[in-house]
Amino acid sequence: MKILNLADIIRLKQVEHVKNEKNILMEIRHPFIVNLFWCHRDDTSIYMLFEYVCGGELFSYLRNSGRFSSQTANFYACEIITAIDYLHQKNIVYRDLKPENLLLDKEGHLKITDFGFAKKLTDRTWTLCGTPEYLAPEIIQSKGHNKAVDWWALATNSSKVANDGDSSNFDDYPEVDFRTARALEDSELKLFEDF
Repeated sequence: MKILNLADIIRLKQVEHVKNEKNILMEIRHPFIVNLFWCHRDDTSIYMLFEYVCGGELFSYLRNSGRFSSQTANFYACEIITAIDYLHQKNIVYRDLKPENLLLDKEGHLKITDFGFAKKLTDRTWTLCGTPEYLAPEIIQSKGHNKAVDWWALATNSSKVANDGDSSNFDDYPEVDFRTARALEDSELKLFEDF
C-alpha cells in the first residue's frame, strides 16, 4: 500500500502528478506493470493498494551483481518493451524508466512501478521531469518531448544493465521526512475532491 500525505503533496506541488498517476493506473492493466487495485482518500492521506510484488527492485540485483548477462538483460528489455509499447498505445508516456522503478515478481518477471511522472500525451509536453542520468536530450534542452523519451531511457537502462553496471550514484538519494504532517485547510482538501 502506498500512503501519501495530502499536505506533503500540496507542499511539494505534486497535486497534478498524483492525480495523473491515479487516473493512469486506474486505466491500465498489464502483466509487466504493477496494477492498482483500490484507491481512497480521507482528510489527511491518499491510499493506493497495489498488487503484491515480492521480488524487490531490479536495482538491488544490479547493484549486487554489477551487471547482468546479455541473456538476462535481453529478457528484461523485452518485458520493458512490451509494457512501454502497451502504454504508448494508450497515449501514455512513462518518463521515469530506471532500475529503481522495476520490481521483480515471484517468478522473476518485471513490473514497472511509480507512475508519478506518467502523463497522457497526444503530441508533446515540456515538463522537465525524470531522473537526470536517464533523461533524453530533448527533455534537458526543453525542446518539447513525446513518447520517444521512454525509448531513450530504455536504451540507457539496457546499457547500464548489460555493460557497465555503474552504481556510483545508487546511494545519493536523500531521505524523505514523513513526519511533517499538518492539518489541511478546506481549500486544500478541495484540490482532491474528485479523487
